[in-house]
Amino acid sequence: MKAGRVIRSIIVGALIILPGFGTTAQANSITSSVPLAGSVLTTSPNSISISTAAVLSEQGSLIVVNDPNGVAVDDGSITINENSAEVGLTELIKTGVYTVNYTLLSDTEDPLTGSYTFMFNAPTSLGTPEPAPTTGNTAQVDRNLNSGSNAFVYTLLALAAFVFIFLIWYAKQSFGGQKRPKRK
Repeated sequence: MKAGRVIRSIIVGALIILPGFGTTAQANSITSSVPLAGSVLTTSPNSISISTAAVLSEQGSLIVVNDPNGVAVDDGSITINENSAEVGLTELIKTGVYTVNYTLLSDTEDPLTGSYTFMFNAPTSLGTPEPAPTTGNTAQVDRNLNSGSNAFVYTLLALAAFVFIFLIWYAKQSFGGQKRPKRK
């Protein structure tokens, strides 16, 4: 009888303490970028845009775009709009791999620093590009972000169901309950 109480106490203690270990600090991360990392462009973009999971600070963020020779081709004018940062570009004229280096600051999160590349194929003759509809992969990015949070929510739901069933069993064991008379 005493061993049963000890085991029950350990289980109840674990159920109280373990959810505290499951919480992790949320770090800021990139949710989307335009152009996408690794994309191949044939027309020169006017700007580079990076969206993050956390709201960005109005001051201190930096985005620098370098051409294949390492020369900066951004105009230095960074615009912050909640969780999106955008920097203007000069017209890209060299074919090659361009590197986007960023340091994005948030009031509530650690600085987000990193880089990504995209390929630009310069046209053989410079002219006015015709606008073309672009297909974005933002729906795919959003779906990927939601799948992780969905798994977390389903795990919490299953854990809550387990705790609920355990508490019912524990209450019946501890407090007994009213005995029903047997029918003949």
